[in-house]
Amino acid sequence: MAALKYAGLEDTDSEEELPPGWEERTTKDGWVYYANHLEEKTQWEHPKSGKRKRVAGGLPYGWEQETDENGQVYFVDHINKRTTYLDPRLAFTVEDNPVKPTTRQKYDGNSTAMEILQGRDLSGKVVIITGANSGIGFETAKSLALHGAYVILACRNTSRGNDAVQRILVEWHKAKVEAMTLDLASLQSVQQFAEAFKSKNVPLHILICNAAVFGVPWCLTEDDLESTFQVNHLGHFYLVQLLEDVLCRSSPARVVMVSSESHRFTEIKDSSGKLDFSLLSPSKKEYWAMLAYNRSKLCNILFSNELNRRLSPHGVTSNSVHPGNMIYSSIHRNWWVYTLLFTLARPFTKSM
Repeated sequence: MAALKYAGLEDTDSEEELPPGWEERTTKDGWVYYANHLEEKTQWEHPKSGKRKRVAGGLPYGWEQETDENGQVYFVDHINKRTTYLDPRLAFTVEDNPVKPTTRQKYDGNSTAMEILQGRDLSGKVVIITGANSGIGFETAKSLALHGAYVILACRNTSRGNDAVQRILVEWHKAKVEAMTLDLASLQSVQQFAEAFKSKNVPLHILICNAAVFGVPWCLTEDDLESTFQVNHLGHFYLVQLLEDVLCRSSPARVVMVSSESHRFTEIKDSSGKLDFSLLSPSKKEYWAMLAYNRSKLCNILFSNELNRRLSPHGVTSNSVHPGNMIYSSIHRNWWVYTLLFTLARPFTKSM
């Protein structure tokens, strides 16, 4: 008992009563967490019972949830004209203590971004997502924004980017989202985007390199490089280099490269085992769309691994991810054959 008293956890009439200096709070999506003002830390488990809880049901009639300038949730009672940081639903909490699953059991092919982020408060986090106006990029942007992050949708088409912003705001009118122009097929555009972002003087906690083209016919960019290689890899490579200093200053931060399992079905070395640069940006005669895509995804992974090796000592981690086999998105839109194949496979794929 002496040890409990020293820790501020002395016995009270109820295990649900908080020790001195502790406060019960809720996240935007209803998960209860506990703030220790003496040690200036927070935790999900009740400091005495060790239980996790979440609120049940919606806000009472006349109440609205708001967020202050520090990212903390508070509540407005429009009927009685008062505000409070105490969630009125805390009187109706339910225990949430499932058996802790293994990593393999926790998420599966049916998991959604919203489920994975459930219970997380990302207020104060700044995120850039390339190609965020549709598909995986949009779902990622929406999920992060609805959990409090300030999300920048870096899109080639400004109009579509703004439309995506409006679709997120329809779901939550106070989401912090913004569209900025970024054309990965133009190194000048990449540079202009980086300069425009830096002029905002905000940190960068998460950079998700998601944009990609698939199945496009051979063509050269304004930089005289094959388009699949530049859009899928080199443009992102240059973007990370330009924002590296901001990432390091914002640590802990992370870079996520959206790659593909198809990276396994190609090679970028010549017969002597050396890197063959002609394979990265091939001529029209040597070009095959599927191989170009596979090579760009392999480059993503190699870059991510080396980036993590160099920047992890500075608090910036880098990961490459495979989004899943045959997720139905619009990536196949560039050739009718791929569109047909994706349409036939749609009953067996994961939709957005």
